[in-house]
Amino acid sequence: MSDLIASLASVTGLSLGLLAGLIWLFAAPASRWPRRWLAALLIVYLVATVHGLSRIASWPLRGGFHPFALSDAPPAPRAIVVLGAGARTVHGQTQKIGLLTLGGAARVLEAARVFRVLDGPWIISSGGAPAGHDMIPESETMKRALVELGVPPDRILLESSSQVTHDEAMLTARMLHDLGIRSCIVVTSDLHMRRALGAFRHEGLEATPAVARDPLDSQSKWLSWLPTPQGMEYSQAVIHDYVGLAWYWWRGWL
Repeated sequence: MSDLIASLASVTGLSLGLLAGLIWLFAAPASRWPRRWLAALLIVYLVATVHGLSRIASWPLRGGFHPFALSDAPPAPRAIVVLGAGARTVHGQTQKIGLLTLGGAARVLEAARVFRVLDGPWIISSGGAPAGHDMIPESETMKRALVELGVPPDRILLESSSQVTHDEAMLTARMLHDLGIRSCIVVTSDLHMRRALGAFRHEGLEATPAVARDPLDSQSKWLSWLPTPQGMEYSQAVIHDYVGLAWYWWRGWL
């Protein structure tokens, strides 16, 4: 599902839509509908590339959250769980290296901040590699970044098997239960947080949100109202989490 959404909300989706519209136009040159289709397609994709408009549309997903503070922390014992955001693997001739996305880097930065606020609890770095691909698990890429930010490696546990948020919640809950921990601080994006909290609480955990800053917040404000590739990526995430929230509700995973 996520791959389909990413394809449709991208240059691939726009290209296929334009191709379909042109074929329709040549097949029915006297009809107004192909022209309406092309005009609507242009407007939809233009709007989708404007980060500011997507932020407005995403308010129901992200409204109500605030930056994590010590007063928000659940009772000890507790752990931090940082969720993956789709790291990438670059292959060389003989080696490979994992790279965080902008969203993944923002989550790692927030996890390191919360770690310092809470005086060093366990951190579970969660995220596996896509099935059937020669990729480094995202949990390992995030661990490397956490260590670079000053988190001791012996305080980081890896959950490297999950593919989706539901898996992350189930597998992480087992790890925490084995440690005798029932409370966790979930670190993810504001768009993803409602679905993530629902999934973790469904597994019997007392989950507290720690929202990672939107990495596009640091760009020039005027860029938020212009079409950009980053705006399109953000729109993909908005669509993905609206669909994901509905799917999790339907499956009873919240």
